[in-house]
Amino acid sequence: MKNENKLKIVLGIIYLSILTGFLLLFFSHFSFEDFSSFQLIKNNRDKLNDLKNSNLLITSILFFIGVIIWVMLLGFGAPVFLVGGFVFGKWIGTLLIVFGLSVGATLLYVTVNYFFKDFIEKKFSHRFSNLTDKFKKNEFTFFLIYRFVGGIPFFISNILPTLFNVKIKNFFFGTIIGMTPQLFVGASLGAGLNKIIENNEEPPEIIDIIFTSDIYIPIIGMIVLLLVGLLIKKNFYK
Repeated sequence: MKNENKLKIVLGIIYLSILTGFLLLFFSHFSFEDFSSFQLIKNNRDKLNDLKNSNLLITSILFFIGVIIWVMLLGFGAPVFLVGGFVFGKWIGTLLIVFGLSVGATLLYVTVNYFFKDFIEKKFSHRFSNLTDKFKKNEFTFFLIYRFVGGIPFFISNILPTLFNVKIKNFFFGTIIGMTPQLFVGASLGAGLNKIIENNEEPPEIIDIIFTSDIYIPIIGMIVLLLVGLLIKKNFYK
């Protein structure tokens, strides 16, 4: 038992070291200007399109693997659906994002469940004890609702199921089905931003962006999903 605990500590330290190294590497190569300059974004967009069009299969595989690593190391998915839609469009982008996030989230869940289960139970069990019985009654259905409703940071939502001992297959397929609607809307928004940048040499006014159908339709979709999620959440967490 002591040797097993020591192994968990060593592997946990290795994981945290990799995470820290990744963050340092990422922010040493990118600055805020890279994400705020319209011309830089437009130039990089053209390069990404050329790379994608030259070999769609390899680019898709690299992006898919990158999403898995991103989720495993950082634990959140917010930028991913925008980038996926921006580069690959809403259809292929959604497919890559859904499966990439689902695989990454499942691997993160398995990792945390093995190394940090005791820590998670100590920190969160008293706050979410009311959900335990719900998961026991119908694990897949309630995990599906849990994923669809959201409202919890992605990293936290991936590790909380360790409290309920959710089966890996239920976690994986529940994540795919439950998150697809919101990820499709997010990918559509990313694809819309790509189209705006393609059609404009200079940054358009914010009002023009908002009232572009490729932008306001996904935003309306997000609002609808949010309202539906709030209605379900009201009963689910009651």
